[in-house]
Amino acid sequence: MVLDTKLLLDILIALGVALVISFAATPVIKAFAQKVGALDVPREARRMHDHPIPRMGGLAIFLGFILSVVLFVEISKPVQGILLGAVLIVIVGALDDILNLPAWVKLLFQIVAAVIAVLHGIVIETFTNPFIFGNMERLPLNGFSIPVTIVWIVIITNSVNLIDGLDGLAAGVSSISGLTMLIIALLVADRNVALLLAALVGACIGFLPFNFNPAKIFMGDTGALLLGYVLSTASILGLFKFYAVVSFAVPFLVLAVPIFDTLFAIFRRLCKGQNPLKPDRGHFHHRLIDMGFNQKQTVAILYILTALLGLSAVVMTASSKFKVLILIVSFCLALAVVGFLMLSHHGSGHAHAGKETDNEKEDGDKHA
Repeated sequence: MVLDTKLLLDILIALGVALVISFAATPVIKAFAQKVGALDVPREARRMHDHPIPRMGGLAIFLGFILSVVLFVEISKPVQGILLGAVLIVIVGALDDILNLPAWVKLLFQIVAAVIAVLHGIVIETFTNPFIFGNMERLPLNGFSIPVTIVWIVIITNSVNLIDGLDGLAAGVSSISGLTMLIIALLVADRNVALLLAALVGACIGFLPFNFNPAKIFMGDTGALLLGYVLSTASILGLFKFYAVVSFAVPFLVLAVPIFDTLFAIFRRLCKGQNPLKPDRGHFHHRLIDMGFNQKQTVAILYILTALLGLSAVVMTASSKFKVLILIVSFCLALAVVGFLMLSHHGSGHAHAGKETDNEKEDGDKHA
């Protein structure tokens, strides 16, 4: 397959513009967050920082993303839906970063944003058959199409928010996932989705220097919800819609880390008789830190896992010949890591984790 060099250049420019805007805007947003009182103040043991840190850094990501999209992406009806939903998500996220909105209010507006996307044609209409010996190539969703789409968007939106518990984690994982989707969009020559994702990846990368440990600013719900929403809607356009060859597993592989973390969080809380929306200290990154890894090591491990699963998704897309093998290896790897973390002794690394409080954080009280 010969890649369009002009498209590659456009992608690099769109990514670069978003990066520069996000990088330049972050210090301004930091000052603004301090002025309006959008500060993350540690009050609980689950927190891993011991001094107030500005949040709402997601506004810088949003500015980089939206301006790059307007400049370089064809504003089709689906793109209009993504932008309108993103604006709503950012407004709600910003209000939450200032006022700490109830979880049900955020969930309600996430559903509204998902409906906006659906009304603009962003719908999961079919799944490709994940079984190589099946007779049906496509599995139509029919009347379940819209509910499945809304559930997918809401779950992914919240899953990115849930992993935003360590410096640089959500922005980095989102960058890797977005880059994976971008590569897949290139493989199927989907210009608009590729440019949209380039804008998102560039905006994340521009923000990361301020968010790496020790973080100078957090993205807050403003950024985490935005990243989840754009990734979820872009995945429908770039992964679900155009695949008659690859399995439906591709989008799940790309977003496996936040998806698995979310599902295990819900399962864990229900098993304990707790509200599934109640925050706790049992996420993957908490488990790794309790096992003795420091924050930078934990983030690096989750980056590598995301990249490996993303690479598997790309290989599945480019060469269906290895589809089953890569699928098995990827899920075995993911399940092995999950099982290891879930079965490990939760308290084994508390002493070590306690030494990292100056440089580590858990933005838990605002996460579902």
